[in-house]
Amino acid sequence: MNKQFPPGFLWGAASAAYQVEGAAAEDGRGASVWDVFARLPGKVANGETGETACDQYHRLEADLDLIASLNLKAYRFSVSWPRVFPTGRGAVNSAGLDYYERLVDGLLSRGIAAMVTLYHWDLPQALQEEGGWAQRDVAFHFADYAGVVHQVLGDRVSHWVTVNEPWCVAFLGYRDGLHAPGLSNEKAALAAVHHQLLAHGLAMQRLRADGLRGVIGPALNLVSEVPASEAPADIAAAKRLDGIENRLFLDPLFRGQYPGDIIDFYRSVSDFAFVRDGDLAVISEKIDYLVDNFNGRHIARADPDDPQRGALFTYPGQKRTAVGIGINPEGLLDVLLRVNAEYTRLPIYVTETGIALDDMVDSTGTIRDRDRIDFYVDHLRAVREAISQGVDIRGFFAWSLLDSFEWAMGYSPRYGLVYVDFKTQMRIPKASALWYRQIVEHNGGSL
Repeated sequence: MNKQFPPGFLWGAASAAYQVEGAAAEDGRGASVWDVFARLPGKVANGETGETACDQYHRLEADLDLIASLNLKAYRFSVSWPRVFPTGRGAVNSAGLDYYERLVDGLLSRGIAAMVTLYHWDLPQALQEEGGWAQRDVAFHFADYAGVVHQVLGDRVSHWVTVNEPWCVAFLGYRDGLHAPGLSNEKAALAAVHHQLLAHGLAMQRLRADGLRGVIGPALNLVSEVPASEAPADIAAAKRLDGIENRLFLDPLFRGQYPGDIIDFYRSVSDFAFVRDGDLAVISEKIDYLVDNFNGRHIARADPDDPQRGALFTYPGQKRTAVGIGINPEGLLDVLLRVNAEYTRLPIYVTETGIALDDMVDSTGTIRDRDRIDFYVDHLRAVREAISQGVDIRGFFAWSLLDSFEWAMGYSPRYGLVYVDFKTQMRIPKASALWYRQIVEHNGGSL
């Protein structure tokens, strides 16, 4: 197991604006859906918000030095849409753009590549009040916003990500009410799927028309779906879940169509009239690469109380993270091989793969997160195995750089390579951070 990863493999760590920046009401930033949602009683654990988060907005230089100290070759971060356009459109907030210029320039001066995510869930609240992702105009506003960001940063950014995990936005936010904007409207969720994909395509067209120098693609949270048994009902449940969580996004991106069985499944909910002539051609325009955010495997068992949708389980006795997610490195291998065999042989970057633990600082000031190291060893071995089987994987980004605001779970789950004391904002690299630095230095050869 002493084999290096391919030359030029991009080692990095990731974050998202609302989770780390703070400064939620400073320098002209407008409100996002998460600013509003987090203030609603009972929506976020302990009533916590991202108003301060990791305060990276004020601690940028120190965090850039921290990234460099870990020998990372790339940093994936997101631009806050309401920091650039406080109401989602109209006048540009130059102070917001200035912050991202400082961020990118600071990375480059330290020899670190920038992977910029244009949308990581912080829709401007003003656009949500007009219907948010459930209405069509937001996709065109997104393309305008993306074009402005590219005009300022396009000469220095090597990797662009259009939209991040549209499944989460649509189904957790518009159907299940667990994420912002907190709705329970399945019809709106389906429209949100389509309009995010359309936004991806329109933004990609805009950046290319403006002379894109880097590469661009979307980020999907793909799931390995396995039936709980060989019973026909469980097999059917796994297929439906695969359709809702994977094929509903992969098929329009790579085949220019939505999966027929899932359209039929949702006929009683929506007539899909939001899909207009020409939309799928925009959505399926060839991407440069695909980002896969992997968080686990779902075990599908038919549910007699909901015979159509089925339910999700993890294997009995399987190791789980601090938030109850099963640990499934074999599922990551399944996803990578499946995408390569069925959809595309384009490059793939694996990002947002990480584990929530109840990390504690011991009496020596050390965070001994051995379980996180084991997690990354197993998942990196899965990545390497996929490469050995012909999958063109170009990089791996740990989730996340810092302990941060973990959406509806608040600050209790700690995913970071670096521990954050949220009272003092002190940063302490964990044992996993020091281990990861060695992995990067040896291009995975020390795995």
